[in-house]
Amino acid sequence: MSSLAWEIKNAALEMGYQKCGIIKIADMAGYEQKLSERIEAFPEVRPAMEGFFRFAHLEDEFPWAKSIVVCVRHYGRYIIPKNLKGLIGKYYLFDGRLDEQTDQYQDSVRFEDYLKELGLKVATERKFGITALRWAAQQAGLGVVRKNNFLYTELGSWVNLAAWLIDRELELKAIPTLKECPEKCDLCIMACPTGSLSQPYAMNRSTCISCITTWEGWDLMRDEHRAELGRWIYGCDVCQDVCPLNHGRWQETVEYPGLSELSSLISLEKILEMDEKTLEQVLKPKFWYIKRSDNWKWKTKAINAMVNCYDDRYRQPILDACNDSHPKVREMAEWASHKLNLV
Repeated sequence: MSSLAWEIKNAALEMGYQKCGIIKIADMAGYEQKLSERIEAFPEVRPAMEGFFRFAHLEDEFPWAKSIVVCVRHYGRYIIPKNLKGLIGKYYLFDGRLDEQTDQYQDSVRFEDYLKELGLKVATERKFGITALRWAAQQAGLGVVRKNNFLYTELGSWVNLAAWLIDRELELKAIPTLKECPEKCDLCIMACPTGSLSQPYAMNRSTCISCITTWEGWDLMRDEHRAELGRWIYGCDVCQDVCPLNHGRWQETVEYPGLSELSSLISLEKILEMDEKTLEQVLKPKFWYIKRSDNWKWKTKAINAMVNCYDDRYRQPILDACNDSHPKVREMAEWASHKLNLV
């Protein structure tokens, strides 16, 4: 086994990652079949997912690449602001992929610089990953993908994944010690609010709450899963929270940089009060999946959450939103005011 591969792994561990493995580019070939099976099961997701086939053929875009370095870091140790629990998914609360102030970002840059200092040609993509990260991590033996489709290590599913292509053929795989999901356990499937997780190891992307509250959710008033969204306005944790193999894995021991201050600015009512500039300044830097041109979605999601979990304190914000500057927000607020008999 290459000493260089071990050097890379040890450097990753020293830089804050809990696990590191290296696979050959050819190990991604099997991802094509898995993706085809997912699209066959849920044909409606084809437009959104067929672009991922490129991850199984990295050599087409990166003919020089020989191996993939995959790293795992655990984030299930941060204090979660109480007012954001059940409102914003934990993965997004502690997402430092683009935040230069976080260890996640800084360690990624340091590790990439280290690889280049070794004389390696390197490529990565910090936003969404340069390849199918869960598949790559599983091929490297760093964890197992469970029935809810998340990769688990010994610390549960609360992990971030990152990968780098390099131009040296190396391999360093671990032997997984984790057991498979209990055969009869279907808690994640039964708990999925929208039924998106309808069978083990499969998920309909188009009906997943995390997707509806980020990429989609264009017309929540008429969305068949509108009520099932509950209070969620960005992401969802249900299938991970109910998993017995996650129980006790999250330990709230560390403050996440800037999150306490940010959380004080966020509530359903405060979102409805924000103007375009405030939405851009407060929400966009952290929750960047939603484009500036779609900032109005923050308000329609907030109104939807108010309708689903109505409280009298929401009455006036909804009525005020009937005069919002954006037509989609006004329409949603008027719909909500009539549905709740506020007028």
